[in-house]
Amino acid sequence: MSKIAAKHILVAQEFEAKDLVKKLESGESFEKLAADFSMCPSGQNGGDLGEFSKGMMVKPFEEAAFALEVDQTSPIVRTQFGYHLILRYK
Repeated sequence: MSKIAAKHILVAQEFEAKDLVKKLESGESFEKLAADFSMCPSGQNGGDLGEFSKGMMVKPFEEAAFALEVDQTSPIVRTQFGYHLILRYK
């Protein structure tokens, strides 16, 4: 697989990410949570990062994203930018 597509939610603190996991588990929309809580500008677009290849993202993010199945959400991923939840959609 050379390219995948994913959305993400980026927050500064681990407790915020844990709270978002609970919201997702209770059925809240990933895209709405991204718009409401993500620090990344992509949040206003539902967290959509579009398609990307290996080597385009920081290593922990890339490894988590490429390990996901389509429509699967990652566990919390920590990078130098903060804490991410990643949803692969393609």
